[in-house]
Amino acid sequence: MSPQPLTLHVNGRAERLAVDGAVPLLTVLRNDLGLNGPKYGCGLGQCGACTVLVDGVAARACVLPLAGVAGRQVTTLEGLAGPDGLHPVQQAFVRTQAAQCGYCLNGMLMATVALLRRQPRPSDAQARAALSHNLCRCGTHLEILAAVQLAADLAAGPAAANAAPPGAEPARP
Repeated sequence: MSPQPLTLHVNGRAERLAVDGAVPLLTVLRNDLGLNGPKYGCGLGQCGACTVLVDGVAARACVLPLAGVAGRQVTTLEGLAGPDGLHPVQQAFVRTQAAQCGYCLNGMLMATVALLRRQPRPSDAQARAALSHNLCRCGTHLEILAAVQLAADLAAGPAAANAAPPGAEPARP
């Protein structure tokens, strides 16, 4: 028997797929839809490299069966930027140079977006807690935390966005 078609809403587009509902969302995103933002890391939902947003909440795509997201809104890294450019979280990660190898970056960005939706002005402790389950081995943790705070500023508006990121030297005339 062939799988029943499912409708998946990814990055604002409806995708009708005839895929077994037990297949992990990550497999469908990468193999069927060609979205390579979410990465395969551990396959156990523990490293965070596969993080996507499901109805605005961070979720691990490697352990989430496709049937569990049918009809729900899924956002991947590719869906963050809009017609006006990069999402504020993406802008902040670029400005603070918060990436090294980039493998964990997808999860860090998506977890940050979810955090800022829940808590628009997170404390450093809240940011650390929100990102604590996303593994990074490159040692850019300080830059990542600075990116979270800058993203909050960027989302708050132009005055906050023009301020230097935490720990940065002030601009000289």
